Amino acid sequence: MYEGIVQDLIDELGRLPGVGPKSAQRIAFHILGEDVEDVKRLAEVLLEVKEKVQFCETCGNVAQNPQCRICLDPKRDPSVLCVVEEPKDVVAIEKTREFRGGYHILGGSINPIDGVGPDDLRIRELMLRLADGSVTEVILATDPNLEGEATATYLSRLLVPLGLTVSRLASGLPVGGDLEYADEITLGRAFAGRRQVGS
Repeated sequence: MYEGIVQDLIDELGRLPGVGPKSAQRIAFHILGEDVEDVKRLAEVLLEVKEKVQFCETCGNVAQNPQCRICLDPKRDPSVLCVVEEPKDVVAIEKTREFRGGYHILGGSINPIDGVGPDDLRIRELMLRLADGSVTEVILATDPNLEGEATATYLSRLLVPLGLTVSRLASGLPVGGDLEYADEITLGRAFAGRRQVGS
């Protein structure tokens, strides 16, 4: 335990996701060792982010305007929608340069243990976006974990009856991985998603 404001700083940093007590302490002492100007710049950026950044009214992505740059891009295919859990998932998909449609960010995944149900996600907004019939394909790109699978299953039950093409991202073995280190679920999915080679 440190005195007063130093402990307050450590406690606040420790509230950040993925930052444990030791990491919070390291970051706090790093900040204490920095020049005042560097710390002021960090504080200003944190305040500016809270003041200027909002969520896109169409897809839910982070934006500095009512709509994000992806939703405003006329070169995107509006008939294909990729559903993801968080804005960081959009960044990961965009890095592949393989997808040129639109996105819909749910704001999380169904997780009954943490008290997150379908009504806590942006599913209602998704259904409203699909109501006009302009979207013909929905790609479910939720995380390949228990919560992501539950969310994808829930969504597919809602979407398939609408006559849309609904697909789920393929999953399986990573390139450069060894079979002996793959868990049962990953290996099982790799078998289920196998493709024929040759003719």
